[in-house]
Amino acid sequence: MTEPRDVVERQLAAYNSHDIDAFAATYAEDVTVRRADGSLLQGRQALRDRYAGQFAAGRCRAEIVGRLTEGDWVVDQEIAHGLADTPVRVLVAYRVRNGLIDRVDFLG
Repeated sequence: MTEPRDVVERQLAAYNSHDIDAFAATYAEDVTVRRADGSLLQGRQALRDRYAGQFAAGRCRAEIVGRLTEGDWVVDQEIAHGLADTPVRVLVAYRVRNGLIDRVDFLG
């Protein structure tokens, strides 16, 4: 069985290399993403659509400065680069089930 932290690490590597196919492949077909502004993304295709432009522009990169794991959950403290004029600090909680990320909560 794949450890949740390994799945999240593969997702991070794909994000940082702007590989939309590898990135999307780490998510469940019915993934739910709760964004910090309260909006939701539902499903792998919506996730792919949301990130495709930013990956194509090659402007995003996340740096992990802290990580906690418990059961199915991985919570990363990240510094996101390339999304705004200055780096953005954020907490992101990932739930991994059956080897895929099925829920993401952006906490700040």
